[in-house]
Amino acid sequence: TEANRIIPTCPPAELPKEPESVYRALRYGTAKFLQQCGIKRMTVGLSGGIDSAVTAVMYADILGPENILLLNLPSRFNSAATRNSAQQLAQALGANYAVMPISESYELTVKQLEETPITHLADGSSFNLQLSGLIKENIQARDRGARVIAAASAAFGGAFSCNSNKAELAIGYATFYGDICGAMAMIGDLWKHQVYALGRYLNELIYKREVIPEAIFNIRPSAELSDAQTVGNGGDPLVYGYHDYLLRAFIENWHKTTPADILRWYKAGTLAAELGCTQEAINEACPDAAALIADLERWWNLFAGFAVAKRIQAPPILSLTKRAFGYDHREAQLTPYFSREYYELKEELLK
Repeated sequence: TEANRIIPTCPPAELPKEPESVYRALRYGTAKFLQQCGIKRMTVGLSGGIDSAVTAVMYADILGPENILLLNLPSRFNSAATRNSAQQLAQALGANYAVMPISESYELTVKQLEETPITHLADGSSFNLQLSGLIKENIQARDRGARVIAAASAAFGGAFSCNSNKAELAIGYATFYGDICGAMAMIGDLWKHQVYALGRYLNELIYKREVIPEAIFNIRPSAELSDAQTVGNGGDPLVYGYHDYLLRAFIENWHKTTPADILRWYKAGTLAAELGCTQEAINEACPDAAALIADLERWWNLFAGFAVAKRIQAPPILSLTKRAFGYDHREAQLTPYFSREYYELKEELLK
């Protein structure tokens, strides 16, 4: 009867939307993981970029800033802008913070490798190793992760974080035993645009102040590992407004998108709609068909090739989607494959 009807005290709660749902899931999952592992302190390499900034702020929210150690590890390639942003963030959090330059140790490693003769014991001949630019970049990443951050974490207690996002993991844009090591990749199931959105949410609704400096949102993403790869020159090789969505289609679509699908959609003029990105982002990354094909093959070969080996050895990823790397996205180390239809479409478009 009307008298016995139960009147709800509040309307049914709406399902949370991004980035709120992302924040709640990350916070809950990370807190449970740390609790189960007995981790009460966390060390984070703080570069001055958005990925490490969001990771640091999330850990401070979960464990308290007094239990967070933030380390800025500059070489001569790191800009004053990113160093200043890292310090501003650490100060806004009230966390433990230190600057530990790696230039001296990096230069010593390069000198050891290039100037120490290698002897071929069968005939007594010798030669010296020659280090490419990429090798020198990777030395810096390993010096930060495997040497300084890992050792500092052991001394501080607890564990240290992997700051890689899903786009970087998808193409292997990380260094073995460098920036792809740690106890957990908290944001490893977030695309770059989701990391930015989460950063805004943390400032505006969780901390209600600017803990992540505005400069971090505006600066060009870069690993800052060489003169050709800085925030003012070069930057990351990905145009995230397009590549986030391209890579997501390879992984998260129920029927995983293939390179042939991409060319078919491009030919039909529906690529932006199919991927969910803007046409402007596609044009920025790939101004014509030849550029789009070269770009597609570059990232597909990495995604389905050597990046798999890196993902197999990556830290555990906090899963938010049905296709997180690890158990959810099943994969094997097979040769990247392009179908006959792909080559036919490629030939047609290049004409």
